[in-house]
Amino acid sequence: MELTHITIGDTIPELDLKCFYQNKEVTLSTNDYADKWKVFFFYPADFTFVCPTELEELAGLYADFQKEGAEIFSVSTDTVFVHKAWHDHSPSIAKIQFPMVADPTGELAHLFGVYISDEGLARRGTFIVNPEGKLVA
Repeated sequence: MELTHITIGDTIPELDLKCFYQNKEVTLSTNDYADKWKVFFFYPADFTFVCPTELEELAGLYADFQKEGAEIFSVSTDTVFVHKAWHDHSPSIAKIQFPMVADPTGELAHLFGVYISDEGLARRGTFIVNPEGKLVA
């Protein structure tokens, strides 16, 4: 299977996202958020020194995003179990109420063009998808 990257103006495919959300493992579909703006925030890995500050800031702004009709999805190549452990261990990460997407295969990071294949990690990147499913920023 050849993986392609999406670019500005492309419509994202329907995605099933394995997440740590509301203190449990769930699978969410982007179709469940069809009427919302979607913000995908990629970061390299859990249990790092910089990522908690970025995610904590997003957590503090989450209510504002929701008021504007947007959902935040943080994404790293860690598993749901690592997301849970980080959430349980870090006071900063415990503030997160948005879905923490697990992308251990890097497929989602590759789709958005931020996958570092020789490291198995995602680069930092933020992508905004409008309610029609088009990547706009």
